[in-house]
Amino acid sequence: MSIPFDLPADDHTLSPRTGYTRAHWEAVADGLLTAAWRRATPGGALLHLPGRPSRSGVRSDGLEGYARTFLAAAFRVAGAHGDDPHHLLERYADGLAAGTRTPGRDDTESWPEIHDVDVQGQPMVESASVALGLRLTAPWLWEKLDPAVQDRAEAWLRGALRHTPAPNNWYLFPYTVAGFLDSVGRGDAETAAARERARDLLESWYRGDGWYADGDGRAFDHYNGWALHLYPVLDAHLAGDTDALAHHGGRLRAHLDGLSLMFGADGAPLHFGRSLTYRFAASAAVSLGAVTGHTPLTPGASRRIASGALRHFLDRGALTSEGLLSLGWYGPHEASLQEYSGPASPYWASKAFVALLAPADHALWTDTEEPAPVEEADRVLSLPGPGLLLQATRADGTVRLHNHGSDHVRPHEGESAADDPHYGRLAYSTRTGPTARANAADNHLSVEVNGRASVRRRIHPLGAGHGDGWGWAASWHRPVFVAGPPMVPGLRAESVTVALGSLELRVHRVVGAPPGSRVTLTGWATGPEEPTASALHGLYGWDDPAPEPVPAPQGTAWTPWARVPRLTGGCGGTTVHVALACLTTGPDAPPLERAVTDVRVDGGTVELTWTRDGSRTRVSFEPPEVRHTRP
Repeated sequence: MSIPFDLPADDHTLSPRTGYTRAHWEAVADGLLTAAWRRATPGGALLHLPGRPSRSGVRSDGLEGYARTFLAAAFRVAGAHGDDPHHLLERYADGLAAGTRTPGRDDTESWPEIHDVDVQGQPMVESASVALGLRLTAPWLWEKLDPAVQDRAEAWLRGALRHTPAPNNWYLFPYTVAGFLDSVGRGDAETAAARERARDLLESWYRGDGWYADGDGRAFDHYNGWALHLYPVLDAHLAGDTDALAHHGGRLRAHLDGLSLMFGADGAPLHFGRSLTYRFAASAAVSLGAVTGHTPLTPGASRRIASGALRHFLDRGALTSEGLLSLGWYGPHEASLQEYSGPASPYWASKAFVALLAPADHALWTDTEEPAPVEEADRVLSLPGPGLLLQATRADGTVRLHNHGSDHVRPHEGESAADDPHYGRLAYSTRTGPTARANAADNHLSVEVNGRASVRRRIHPLGAGHGDGWGWAASWHRPVFVAGPPMVPGLRAESVTVALGSLELRVHRVVGAPPGSRVTLTGWATGPEEPTASALHGLYGWDDPAPEPVPAPQGTAWTPWARVPRLTGGCGGTTVHVALACLTTGPDAPPLERAVTDVRVDGGTVELTWTRDGSRTRVSFEPPEVRHTRP
């Protein structure tokens, strides 16, 4: 699709895979900002972009437009050492003065005040972007402001320090505000307390493998990269705090070992978790690692991933005809959104422009592009900390994530029966999206009791590991129901995924099911005109090994209409159900009915042989254990 602003010619000598250079990044930032500023109020305090309002209301959405675009402008200008050819900072300075003149007033320019998360909390989110933008551009914006405007801006920002954030990454917003105030000589006991509180929470949320839970509990998603790593690492980098940078940067390096494998050969990030309308913000941590030096990736591979993600969305309709980022994935897509998503929400994609903090002579821009991890070899990587299993195949450039640890259910919450497509599915990929809540669920194990089908909510990891070319992850969950009682006493579903090449062995044990219950398992959702093929084959415990195709008329982020393969079988007491699944692109999908032989199920143990190489896999549930041996 055409991009509604001019870009430089592709450079396939320096960037043989994407064609993008630093000049492309600058041009995209300029194009996005030019389009957004056409919707500014006369004083520049609010940018009212078109689209459905968020639950926070139109004024908060207008502040979101100012704050999130300011972040892109700040990276753009700071990376150019203050060169501001489009006079962007003048506009943001005027908007800051207008917005903070009478906060809370119902007029054309005034910013909403910052309150607690459950009262009027969204402005706290935006305060971090304002503060970070001011910190990045301090020599050219903040230091030139009238002292009265500086005082008003500080007073507004301090609202983030005096109110209660959401119990997750939001605590990094006052942390970032406090970091800015400290950096301009306005720090005090209040800023110190906000920073200490955030640091303590961040430590308690660390789960290993470079992954943080997004708050208490087990929510793992892209917020790790674009929030939980970005704010503390960037803060330490800007402050020149070598000890803090070594600590947080070391965790970023570990995180990038896994995150770098979460981008397909076409540049797509994994379609997993919430706030997916932020799109290419998923690459922010990759670029931050290159900027700070805390990365396992070469500069050429880092740029390959970041530019690949940027180009992926620009080439696939993420921009409207006006040059604005739409609410969705490629084009508009309602099922990808949350209630807090507003017209300017997609501009958290601005975080990807942290790449521009690397100057033009940095190796991130001067080295030749190198392959992304998915382009180098087939890989299977387990991440026991978050309970995730990554499976990448070089031939089709597809990455799959098998979810045995991320559920977005808070410790204080009950197990609500509402399906959450962004977390509750067994698997996600760079080629498919989950089906909508009202449609048949993809990649889902459901127990049906008295005609009521269960959903998967709180996930309990049982372990994960990998060897040479294979890996596994396991978990259990308590099936809960949309109608009737919240659960069946003693009912439990245990699940193990074993990845080998492009094949997925899915083994499930249902415990405590009432007599006459049913169990269903679905595979990947794909559209009839897509090049991506989804296959599912029953090996044990199903009525028929061949799946039935179930329609998903609301489609996915990839296709307006999808079908989902589904297996069904009876269950009662304790039963075991075994299947093979596969997601491939192109004509070379392996025939699943011939992929394994000698399938044996004995109580809580499953054994089988892979025809491709004669290797043998043994899955046990008591205790959870997977062994894979080669002949």
